[in-house]
Amino acid sequence: MPEKRLPVLLAVDDAGALDDLRTQLARRYADDYRIECLSDPDEALRLLTDMTRAGDEAALVLVGREVPATTRDELLEHSRRLQPHAKRALLVPAGAWSNEASAKAILDAMGVGRIDYYVPRPAASHDEVFHDAVSSFLLEWATDRRIVPHTVYIVGEQWSGRAYELRDVFQRCAVPHDFCLADSERGRELLEKAGPDARLPLMILPDGRVLSDPSNAELAQAAGAPPDLEGHAFDLVVVGAGPAGLSAAVYGASEGLRTVVVDQAGIGGQARSSSRIRNYLGFPKGVSGARLAERAYEQAAVFGASFVFMHRVTDLARADDGLDVSLSDGRRIRARAVILATGASYRRLGVASLEILNGAGVFYGGTASEAHGLRGKHAYVVGGGNAAGQAVLHLARFARCVTLVVRADCLEAGMSHYLVREVEATPNVQLRTATAVVGGGGEGRLQELVLRDSATGESSTVAADALFVLIGARPHVDWLPAEVARDERGFLLTGEDLADAPGRPLARRPLALETSMPGVLAAGDVRHGSVKRVASAVGEGSIAIQLVQRLLAEQRRPSGARTPARAGGRI
Repeated sequence: MPEKRLPVLLAVDDAGALDDLRTQLARRYADDYRIECLSDPDEALRLLTDMTRAGDEAALVLVGREVPATTRDELLEHSRRLQPHAKRALLVPAGAWSNEASAKAILDAMGVGRIDYYVPRPAASHDEVFHDAVSSFLLEWATDRRIVPHTVYIVGEQWSGRAYELRDVFQRCAVPHDFCLADSERGRELLEKAGPDARLPLMILPDGRVLSDPSNAELAQAAGAPPDLEGHAFDLVVVGAGPAGLSAAVYGASEGLRTVVVDQAGIGGQARSSSRIRNYLGFPKGVSGARLAERAYEQAAVFGASFVFMHRVTDLARADDGLDVSLSDGRRIRARAVILATGASYRRLGVASLEILNGAGVFYGGTASEAHGLRGKHAYVVGGGNAAGQAVLHLARFARCVTLVVRADCLEAGMSHYLVREVEATPNVQLRTATAVVGGGGEGRLQELVLRDSATGESSTVAADALFVLIGARPHVDWLPAEVARDERGFLLTGEDLADAPGRPLARRPLALETSMPGVLAAGDVRHGSVKRVASAVGEGSIAIQLVQRLLAEQRRPSGARTPARAGGRI
């Protein structure tokens, strides 16, 4: 039986600190990782090179601050190129932020993407602060590599088509999943286990169930299909499970409101496309949009919020004793208040030759599920906002080259300063400003793009392996009745902005986030005037709950009326 090849945990530090470091790492992680502790950076680089050639993986690379800066930076740069999945951290003395030199080294290395964060050196025989930092990185690595338990396996004949739809569903519903082609070694193994009657695309659930070419109804059941909703009474229906909707669910459920969240796609909304949000309060080393959404979903469910995935809301109407929310399967949910947190989606390029390659090299939104397959290839990103910048940095860890295409004349027009600095400092990132994607194509998969220079009007054809489009937002409001007022771009008017809406739809003065339909509020990107940032969406979700409490107080049931039991968990 071949020896199990363990992922490597590599530490490079001053020789005097290596013994304690090796002891701490081996004591806690040696059963699951191969521990390599070296004092010579050149030897570490040779090890990483040999590992890459042999197909071995590094899970975490730790480099001491005392390693000479030039050598340290070179080692971190090479580790990023050789082992793009590995997490990278600077080893610093405890209390690094009180030491100016350590703090500067950390900020400089993070600013140009050399490290993910820092790890304090172990200071005692059982330093749990050290182990908490290391374990956190290892969990992120395992999650990124999709080797966590309870994984759904998908097997398809090709990357596009129905197989892509299946991957997309589970990506958006925060379900760990992995995909392989039917003619790969892993694909053949899974097909053999599924039996002779299996049909592609194939889905194997964690409990062993096999679904051959599953329908949308079967997918909904696998992702948590709802039983009878109409038998429950809810205080609040939240439409949309992005940051604003998840925030409303957490705060609503925690304050005792019977809360249900409905989303056709899954959790996270547009935030799932952010591979690393570094300026969100409370996450100093950053957090991916997907991970933030997953934690918020878990938090809301623990408080008792219910979730209905893969169901589209088709209508919203006033009823005698509240509001009716209609679903695409014909069912209706009765609620006393509704929060619209449907968000907005990136606009399409409108290039027919590229639209037919959606999922086959052309992707609208995030890069998380596709970046791993772009090693040694050239990827393009279209967009000038923060999400585009984060996508570029994530792709640069894997792709040979990443080109950012921006219509504006400069990045500063729409991107945060810290992201502009990182993008410009990343060596394998190219920038094309004042440029638009006007064409492209390929045989079954994207192979080329046509770029037009806005200043000269000249077009050029370039080879491309992938295109990620993150441009302008369109609010998800087409299903709403006409009485819900919108601005000229379709975003929902709320609060004082309703003063300019025709017909003065509310008899009373609307609450700050209330729409023109009484009892219906809007939060997050779907609302006119919103800031289009995760933090502001989360804030609006929490504020909306305070306004809902005011609305419900006006509708207070007569004294002595019984309160229906709360519904909890995933419906």
